[in-house]
Amino acid sequence: MPQLGRRGGGWVVLQFALIAVIVVVGVTGPAWSEAASGLRVAVAVALALAGIVAVVLSARALGSSLTPFPHPSGEADFVASGPYRIVRHPTYTGGILFLTGVSLLLSPWALALTAVLAVLWALKARVEERFLHEHYAQYGEYCTRTRFRLVPFVY
Repeated sequence: MPQLGRRGGGWVVLQFALIAVIVVVGVTGPAWSEAASGLRVAVAVALALAGIVAVVLSARALGSSLTPFPHPSGEADFVASGPYRIVRHPTYTGGILFLTGVSLLLSPWALALTAVLAVLWALKARVEERFLHEHYAQYGEYCTRTRFRLVPFVY
């Protein structure tokens, strides 16, 4: 997996560009049909709220170590508490949940692009983990303890 720059900045550009495309397509693309709209809206709101909670808890756990780059900053602390006990990249998990919820409100095309973003984040997580192994001696043991990258019991 290419690191796309010294700190992985190419991954950051790709993810934010794709998020922007998801939002634009969600607003301008074809809307969902009205079939099962009540259930779809309820699921969408629940997923979006769960995503917000996951992102906020993850950001709070990381504190000043939070960065969009795969490579940690030199002064970043190793964090294995909070949502990082459940999955190794809960910020990405929260982002996927949030954008899935938003896409379920807006457009099936946005949902398809959110799936592409999930794949992008899975690939970015692999690059990030290479950097984290180099930066933190305890990262290997953490990976053994926290087996899943994005989705508990799945991946």
